[in-house]
Amino acid sequence: MGHWFSRNIVEPGKLPMLLALTSFVLTFLVTRTVTRLIRAGKGPFGNISSGGVHIHHVVPGIVLTVLGGFGAVASDRHGVAAAVFAVVFGTGAGLVLDEFALILHLDDVYWSDEGRKSVEVVVLTAALALLALSGFSPLGVNDVTPQERQDRSAFILSIALNFLLVLVTLVKGKTRMAVFGVLVPFVAIVGAVRLARPGSWWSRRFYGRRHRARARARVRAYRHDKRWTKVRRRFQDLIGGFQERVPGRGSTPS
Repeated sequence: MGHWFSRNIVEPGKLPMLLALTSFVLTFLVTRTVTRLIRAGKGPFGNISSGGVHIHHVVPGIVLTVLGGFGAVASDRHGVAAAVFAVVFGTGAGLVLDEFALILHLDDVYWSDEGRKSVEVVVLTAALALLALSGFSPLGVNDVTPQERQDRSAFILSIALNFLLVLVTLVKGKTRMAVFGVLVPFVAIVGAVRLARPGSWWSRRFYGRRHRARARARVRAYRHDKRWTKVRRRFQDLIGGFQERVPGRGSTPS
């Protein structure tokens, strides 16, 4: 059954990736549901403590990620072991990234505005994994024709050009577009040719004396944020539960 599924539903060798992605998303959704119930004081769930120390779910997440990662490296991509370790890794990664903001800030920011970074990172990770599962390769290698592969100079030039676009987009402060540009060929060209975001390395380095460019960058960033921030926050509220305000329950559930 498993062999038929991996041969007819997904490309050969990609079943572990599919299982890891599925377990990753399901773990995140289940964890968010449980933490919201704990915060609301509903259900049989509760925080986990040992010796007065609050154990966050990132702790078992790290253990599972390490076990799943090393197990996946040591196993074959087509065996049962690979599928099991893929699920273990995806589960661990879901637990870890659900508390990404806590790790980043080294503070209990799970339900604060800073905690929204966890949801954003989870969504971005799932999207990138889905792109990789769909057949996209880093830096557009999959879009190189057989003729270009034979011509090493054209092959290297295509990769180097896309890498340069990704790098420029990144230093212009457009992290999301840069990350997607790694997998989707030449998507980063949009971020590379447009004005940098205020506060980015590019803005500080090249807009210091260009007052008009700096002003245009601020206006463009303001318009972009005004248009999309509300949409992004509503989405984060929907799956992250940030709008739920429960008096006396400010601690981070595990």
